Amino acid sequence: MTTHQGSCHCGRIKFEVDGEIDSALACNCSICQRKGSLLWFVPRASLRLSTPETDLANYTFHKHVIQHRFCPTCGIHPFGEGKAPDGTATAAINIRCIEGIDLAAVPVHHYDGRSK
Repeated sequence: MTTHQGSCHCGRIKFEVDGEIDSALACNCSICQRKGSLLWFVPRASLRLSTPETDLANYTFHKHVIQHRFCPTCGIHPFGEGKAPDGTATAAINIRCIEGIDLAAVPVHHYDGRSK
């Protein structure tokens, strides 16, 4: 299993995440459309923060189910947290924040979150 290093733009928020990036999701909901994230979903236990959690800012909206985590300094959204449909803790990693990823090599699935 591969361990990936990631961060926000300014480096205040740093993390590691374990797993193989086999695909990403591009969502068109109101927040994802504006952020431009490419999301890779992993079990929350696969994500380890190298930064104190108190350094993260948090935004929720609509049903307040997903915590959209971001850096209060540079504004970048490296990941979100929530629950999968089966109730397991899940993290949605913005692969644009992971070092050394060839984004062109990652298959992207489009999700119609706007209609949900």
